[in-house]
Amino acid sequence: MKMPNHAIIKEVGPRDGLQNEASILATEHKVEWINHLSETGLSYIEISSFVHPKWIPQLADALEVARNIQRHSQVTYAALVPNKIGLKRALEANLDEISVFMSASETHNKKNINKTIAETLPVLESIVREAKQHGLSVRGYLSTVFGCPYEGEVAIDQVITLSQSLFNMGIDELSLGDTIGVANPKQVANILIRLREAFPHKNIALHFHDTRGTALANCLTALQLGFNTFDSSLGGLGGCPYAKGASGNLATDDLLYMLEGMGIATGINRKKLLQAAQYIQGVLPQPLPSHHMQIFAKGGNPL
Repeated sequence: MKMPNHAIIKEVGPRDGLQNEASILATEHKVEWINHLSETGLSYIEISSFVHPKWIPQLADALEVARNIQRHSQVTYAALVPNKIGLKRALEANLDEISVFMSASETHNKKNINKTIAETLPVLESIVREAKQHGLSVRGYLSTVFGCPYEGEVAIDQVITLSQSLFNMGIDELSLGDTIGVANPKQVANILIRLREAFPHKNIALHFHDTRGTALANCLTALQLGFNTFDSSLGGLGGCPYAKGASGNLATDDLLYMLEGMGIATGINRKKLLQAAQYIQGVLPQPLPSHHMQIFAKGGNPL
């Protein structure tokens, strides 16, 4: 099966990675890490979240981080926005893009947003409308697409219905989340084939977690179906704080290694990316879980 000759990697570590850390990283370390990431050739970095600090204290300094990073013109700098207050702060931060988010399962949506799905949709629509009025691009995250920690399997028809609602609001891209890392290649194929019939695949990204070791296999399946945009977190940092045990984002460094070996271009300099990984490893209290960084931790050469 023919696969794309290039792929887009969207780095979410400074947000999705750090939000799940037990310790709070100093602002200057976050800024320095993002500056390192900006030098790697990445075209997209999700730098933080404007969720209330009560819920995600690890990212309470989002505005300060945004104001102090060194920006590159070829990089899109984005942040998660939960409501109008968060959007106001994102506008103050002069970001390029904001992301809105919701879950495909009712219970997880209530745990994560404290609203039903029906209550969430008009809130997101209002945020998207205002963000567009200010010239921002908007991304939509749909969590628990491949399984919910409370409800189990999520119906594909529910995923398609909510995806349509988000696109109708005017989002530019939809990121489909395997929030608890339960997806397998057959399931991914079944869902993506249905979604490809309903929406342009170029407007869909995949956000896999590697909780059960299937993230790269799922990426391969997506590539074989023509999807080429993936969220990942350098070193495998992160997870969902509202889904117990959902640690381990797909690692950017491991994904890049696979794509390069397959001859799929990304525009990312692997040596500089691993230098950025080594920087953040140096300020974290525990080892990064990615395969590449495990090689580094054991004294090997991950290059």
